[in-house]
Amino acid sequence: MTTSRALWLTGKRQVELKQAVLAPLSDGELTVESHFGAISRGTEALVAEGSVPVSERENMRAPLQDGEFPFPVKYGYAVVGTVKAGIGRPEGQTVFCLHPHQDRFNVPAVMAIPVPQDVPAARAVLAANMETALNGIWDAGILAGDKVTVVGGGLVGLLAAFLSAKIPGTRVTLVDVNPDRRALADTFGCRFALPDEAETSACDSDVVIHASATSEGIATAIAVAGFEARIVEMSWYGEGTSVVPLGGRFHSHRLSIVGSQVGHVPAARRSRWPLSRRLETALSLLADDCLDDLISGETAFDDLADRYIRILSDPDTLCHRIRYI
Repeated sequence: MTTSRALWLTGKRQVELKQAVLAPLSDGELTVESHFGAISRGTEALVAEGSVPVSERENMRAPLQDGEFPFPVKYGYAVVGTVKAGIGRPEGQTVFCLHPHQDRFNVPAVMAIPVPQDVPAARAVLAANMETALNGIWDAGILAGDKVTVVGGGLVGLLAAFLSAKIPGTRVTLVDVNPDRRALADTFGCRFALPDEAETSACDSDVVIHASATSEGIATAIAVAGFEARIVEMSWYGEGTSVVPLGGRFHSHRLSIVGSQVGHVPAARRSRWPLSRRLETALSLLADDCLDDLISGETAFDDLADRYIRILSDPDTLCHRIRYI
């Protein structure tokens, strides 16, 4: 009999570590022992508040979630561990799984994605967020030489800026209200601007990515977009709403706003890119030491229930890592 512990949200901002017995392995399953995990602050904060809209509860399920929205629910989607048993991956192989916060679990072998040898396990926890950023870059259609502005220096916005700056000839500006994000922008090869600075000096962007989840952020995105530019909305507001200024230059500049959500690969790639290929690519893109700067803290799994809500409430949290061993 193998037991495990998992983090459950039992009510609004109420968290427990619960113990359970793992079921016997089924055909095609693996047992994985967790080494590291990551908290996706934006999405998990909305889940902890019970703010997943009724209309979106099925769409917003994590791939291996237990329970139902709003509560009780076992939620999360970033665990790196090693294979302990099963057929389909060699024992001891390091894998990434879109699994909730749990110290040991069974998972279909096809959902245990090998971590490349040049990506440390402690950094591989960024894979789900990198996958989201990669999908946003595809939706943005960024081309070589484009002037790109990313509004919102949270984890996804920073990863989108990192990827955008890798495209030849691009000029990427990260816009955020926190001046401390300047150092990360410099590390990623991007310019940095506060919102007021951006709106007065950068009004001709070819592509704008909005990832701040605020009305002020989408207003800045519209203000910096050039004529007939595309604005890609990557924020998720849950049950919240946003004021979008569709007057002024929005119409005169013939702007477009496109939603990006990681649940589907963009239509132009969908026939060739199963979700597994996209996740494998996201993992390979983590082979850059500068991405370690996105880890803003770490908590032992044993202490997670006591600290989880405080982590979600800290606006400076980027990737908060969970250590299981």
